[in-house]
Amino acid sequence: MNFEFNLSMEELEKRTNKEYLATKKFLTPESPEYVGLKDGDKQALKHLVKAASVIEKINMQLDCKYNLAFKTFLEEEIKKGNKQAELTKILFDAQKGINAIDSMSNIINLAKGIKETLGKGAYPEDLSKEEFHNILIKMIQDGKINEVKNILTQRSVVIRDNDILKGIDYIDYFKEDFSNVAKELEQASEVSTNKEFNEYLKLQAKALQTADPMLDAYADKQWATLQDTPLEFTITRENYEDELTGTVFENKELSKLLKENNISPIPKDFLGGRVGIVNKEGTQTLLKIKNFLPSLANNMPYCNEYKQNFSSEQDAKQTMVDVDMVYASGDCGAYRGGITLAENLPNSDKLSLTIGGGLRNVYHRQIRFISDKEKLQKMLDEILDTSQHKYYLDEADHWFTIGHENVHSLGPKGNEKLGKYLNIIEENKADMGSLAFVDLLTELGMYTQEQRKQIIVTFVTDNFLKSKPALSQAHRVRTVMQNKYMFDNGGYILTDNNKIFVNTDKVVPIAKQMLSEIIRIQINGNFEQARNYIEKNFVWTAQMEIIAQKLQKVSKTLNGKLETKLADYLLKE
Repeated sequence: MNFEFNLSMEELEKRTNKEYLATKKFLTPESPEYVGLKDGDKQALKHLVKAASVIEKINMQLDCKYNLAFKTFLEEEIKKGNKQAELTKILFDAQKGINAIDSMSNIINLAKGIKETLGKGAYPEDLSKEEFHNILIKMIQDGKINEVKNILTQRSVVIRDNDILKGIDYIDYFKEDFSNVAKELEQASEVSTNKEFNEYLKLQAKALQTADPMLDAYADKQWATLQDTPLEFTITRENYEDELTGTVFENKELSKLLKENNISPIPKDFLGGRVGIVNKEGTQTLLKIKNFLPSLANNMPYCNEYKQNFSSEQDAKQTMVDVDMVYASGDCGAYRGGITLAENLPNSDKLSLTIGGGLRNVYHRQIRFISDKEKLQKMLDEILDTSQHKYYLDEADHWFTIGHENVHSLGPKGNEKLGKYLNIIEENKADMGSLAFVDLLTELGMYTQEQRKQIIVTFVTDNFLKSKPALSQAHRVRTVMQNKYMFDNGGYILTDNNKIFVNTDKVVPIAKQMLSEIIRIQINGNFEQARNYIEKNFVWTAQMEIIAQKLQKVSKTLNGKLETKLADYLLKE
């Protein structure tokens, strides 16, 4: 296939300039974290990085069917000395695909004529939402119930099969690639020094060779127990990118048929590979919250109406590790306007949670590090009232994230009926839960009064964006919703000179109020209720635009990239 560059040289030179393209630096071959590893773990790390690189190849195909061909095209053009291809490749590697969105919510298409579709590469490129719904209705009416279930599972790639659709388990669809991942994991398990970690790698390798969700469940269950391991490896499976599956709830006839036939549509998983070295000191800090999780569960709104992961200390099946990052591939490493600071997995749709499996939080140290303190201070000078500068602390964002990830483990489960609004509501819940529990955790001794104010002021300040996001950006949509809700209820004001002043005594009660509303929506599982709530609160206000203009003046950053020198070195071995 012939490709045409979509961005001009002028635009490419701007977007690849360090002022516009931030860099997150992962470990290098000289990093003490790597140098200090035992020889067996160094050998294992090489195999894990190679496994993650193959996962990236798989996810690129799930993301867009043209990604791999475009990557080859760029590499061939670079060999010819094509500067436009060289700069395009920098952005392609950063966002890990042709199509993405930047921090200003601009859609970035690197190849002319190739637009992002709702179903990405997991569905036929020419499948419209309306045709999708009509085909499913006809298939259900024709009694093809199992076939529809295969289409609407998180594990399948959907293809056309004459006038209907067919879902193929991704293990079968990408059989050769997954076999190569399994081979690397098996080799890593033979040299890694930790028995429990090796057992997980073997289980995960087995799950990649047979299309059986229960095999993944066994691997997930073992993975969620890992606490004292030198190395970190995860195949991340998140469904934020699929914008097509959840639309089935918009069609009342189809939604009714799905319910009558006990079909639960689950958005497609997109895959990433995370490789790192566990940081013991950082992990010990994380574990401080574990003893408080049952108390948080008992203080969740309407907690008597649903079952939670934590009801007593003995039930707290939650491990957590702080990780020095070596590699983040595929969905986990795609820098699209932002990149994830941490993950709490497995998600509630995974089978392991039905067989007694727990959850595991992994925090990404190098991603959360602030490299430009001077720019940070300029930002505070522009947008935050001077009297509250003393309460802004970048480390407080990490404390807040710890709460956010753990709240993902609380509240109602199985909210697939919320369709395309599921992720927005869930992320909204995690944020408001983290904020709502700040006072309780202060009373319990997790935080000091000073840290309490730091978390609150830092959260409200960081809740402002440079531009209004698209509805598909779940993490950013919930930020706008929270920002509006906080302003409407007095959580902050803008001073006469348009600086944020946070009412620190009001923020936590406001968060509790919003959390209660969110939990009620999740309990009810009502698609229309979720849509109405989001439409009511997803409003870009005058206050947000004032601060956005100030943020744009301070920071020109549009996107970011990962610098992975240790991973690059290991991939060449």
